[in-house]
Amino acid sequence: MKYNSCNIITSSAYEPDTSILIIYTGGTLGMVHNEDGALIPFDFSSILDHIPSLRKLQLNLTVMSFEEPIDSSNVNPQHWKLMARMIYDHYANFDGFVVLHGTDTMAFSASALSFMLENLDKPIVFTGAQLPITSSRSDARENLITALEIASAKENGKPVAPEVSIYFDSLLLRGNRSKKVESIHFDAFESENYPSLAEAGVEISFNKKYINTSVKGPLTLHSMLDTSVAVLKIFPGITEEYVDAVIAIPGLRGIVMETFGSGNAPTYNWFLEKIQGAVDKGIVILNITQCLGGRVDQGRYETSKDLESIGVIGGADLTLEAAISKLMMVLAEEQNMAQIASRMTNSICGELSSN
Repeated sequence: MKYNSCNIITSSAYEPDTSILIIYTGGTLGMVHNEDGALIPFDFSSILDHIPSLRKLQLNLTVMSFEEPIDSSNVNPQHWKLMARMIYDHYANFDGFVVLHGTDTMAFSASALSFMLENLDKPIVFTGAQLPITSSRSDARENLITALEIASAKENGKPVAPEVSIYFDSLLLRGNRSKKVESIHFDAFESENYPSLAEAGVEISFNKKYINTSVKGPLTLHSMLDTSVAVLKIFPGITEEYVDAVIAIPGLRGIVMETFGSGNAPTYNWFLEKIQGAVDKGIVILNITQCLGGRVDQGRYETSKDLESIGVIGGADLTLEAAISKLMMVLAEEQNMAQIASRMTNSICGELSSN
């Protein structure tokens, strides 16, 4: 996978002292209609023609784009690696980063980068749009301009929001706490278990006490991901054959199990025996809730006590997006089951709440 780059200076009157790297991966925001009415990616070197108000931001902008922009439905861990590598390689040259990404898998990518770029002390703001930038009612302009303002915001010479976040429809959310919840409305993302990091109105109001500013060392790139994971969603009527099919996936190392409520699952003997068998085979099973809000509390009810005793790991309030991407990284770096469990249940960058 490759990427292209171009420089855009937003003001010719002087050289701005803040530089932002925009990474365009694909998605609706960067689309325009061609002569046939079909949506195609536009050349970002002409972005000032589409959003002339960018000149007023007084920023030095550089755009890097995937050589072949992709629909976010096609995003995979190789694209996460490319995004992380682009930021890591150019980290010293920019004050902040804005990633333009399709909305469908944006929360997955934001979660992944939050884990892959450890000790981040600069903002990485994901944003996108529900309508193309050329649409008269497009949300692309406001989302992009505000994301750039957030990525460049400083206080006493330090970034205000130095973490991976998602900006969409006036809210800045922690990336690894976010989920896409709307397909037709502009308020596409929510963060049920963690407050917003900022709200944009006439001014941008940062909720500073919720922003992670602790850095324990130099920026570290975690570039290895183990994709031998699966999702097992529990539902009424789940069958033995279904569970068998998931557990029998060749090379499987981890399962994210989406259970009911606070971590509850069926107590049928056959179900518990199959989960026990998977754990005995060395398959990591992480229990997260299907609910948008709340958390897993294994052992709170009878229907989750057995999971605890079997060796299923309680995922607390991890989102599915964070659980999948974090498990891929941890499995790539660890073999010992106890160490895997420890890393999965301890917060790396604010993805988990304390008990």
